[in-house]
Amino acid sequence: MKKKRICMITNIGPHYRYPIFSLMGEQLGCHFFLGDRIREALHIFPYDRLKGFRLTLRNRYGGKFFWQQGVGHALRPSYDCYILDGEPYNVSSWVVLLVAKLLHKQTIGWTHGWYGRETRIKRWVKRCYFALHSHLLVYSERAIKLMQAEGIAPHKMSCIANSLDSDRLKAIRATLNPTTVYSSHFHNTLPTLIYCGRVQRSKRIDLLLEAVRNLREEGMPLNVVIVGPEIDKEDLVNGVAEAGLTDYVWLYGPCYDDNTLASLYYNAHACVSPGGVGLTVIHALSFGCPVITHDNLAEQGPEAEAITENLTGSLFEQGNVDDLKVCIRKWVTVDEEKRRHTREAAYREIDSKWNVHYQLRMLNKAIYG
Repeated sequence: MKKKRICMITNIGPHYRYPIFSLMGEQLGCHFFLGDRIREALHIFPYDRLKGFRLTLRNRYGGKFFWQQGVGHALRPSYDCYILDGEPYNVSSWVVLLVAKLLHKQTIGWTHGWYGRETRIKRWVKRCYFALHSHLLVYSERAIKLMQAEGIAPHKMSCIANSLDSDRLKAIRATLNPTTVYSSHFHNTLPTLIYCGRVQRSKRIDLLLEAVRNLREEGMPLNVVIVGPEIDKEDLVNGVAEAGLTDYVWLYGPCYDDNTLASLYYNAHACVSPGGVGLTVIHALSFGCPVITHDNLAEQGPEAEAITENLTGSLFEQGNVDDLKVCIRKWVTVDEEKRRHTREAAYREIDSKWNVHYQLRMLNKAIYG
C-alpha cells in the first residue's frame, strides 16, 4: 500500500496532545501546521519538539470566527490527506476543505461533532461543514448517534475517543500502593474525595462543599482535597470556612506532577466534579479512581462516556445536591474488594480505548481504510 502524505492543520497544540501528535509524526509521517493561540488560556507544548512540525499559524479572531494566517502554505499538491479540526467557526478550514475537494484530496475531521444543545442554525451549518469531509473522527459514541439522527451516514464516522500520555501514566500506575498521604495531612482516617481541575464557578465546587457539609451533619464526616489553579477567584477559603469544613478541606493548589497526582487519585475514594468533566475522567481512571459528575451529557465533555454507572463512577442529577450525596455515600462506603474491582475496571476502560495506541489505530483506519 502506497504511503500517503498527510497534513494536519489545527487551531492549537495543547500540551496533553503531544503524545498522540508525536506518534503521528513518527509513524504516519504527518506534517503539522499548528495555531498559535485560542481565546482561553491553554498550556501548549513547544512546537519545535514535534517531528513533522512545519509552521505556526496566526489565529486571527473576529467575533466567534477565526482565520489561520499562513494556512496557504499547507495547500500543496504533494499532500494526499488533510486532517482538520471539526470546527465550523474556523473559516480557513472551509477554504482548505473546498480546495481539497476540487483537487480530490482526502479530508478527515477530528471533531467533537454534536453536543446535543445546538440551535437550528448551528445544526444546519454543521451538517454543511461535515458533508465536505471524507471521514469524521468523533470523540464519543454518543456524538456519533446524534450525528446519525441528523442524517450523517454512520460509515462516514468512527470514534477516536481522547487520551493523555497513556504509556507514561500506565507505567506510573504499576508503582501505586496505598499510602498515608491523606491521614498524614488531615490527621484522621476519614474517606477522602478529590476534585482536580480548574477552580472556577462552572465546576460547581460549591455543590460539592454543600454535599459534604450535609453528609457531615448526617453523621458521615469526609475529607476533601481540591487540586488546581483558581481561575474565577472563587474565594474558597471563605467558602470552606462558611461550610464549617476548614479542618476537612485541603486546598492543595495547582499540581502538574503526575506521580503526585497519581497518589492523590489512587488513595481517594472518588473524584467529584459536580459541574462537568473532560480529561479529568481519563486522568482519574488511569489511576483507578471512580468519577462522580452530573448526568446532563449535552453539557459534558466526551470523556464522561468512560464512566460506567456503579463500576467506574456515577452520574447524579445535574444541580441536585441530594442526589450528589447519594452518589458520594455509595462510593465512600465501598469495601476494599469493591474498590479493587473498580480499579481493575477503570484500567480496562483506559487500556481498551482512551489511549494513544487506540487513537493511532483509528487514524490509520480512517486514512487507509
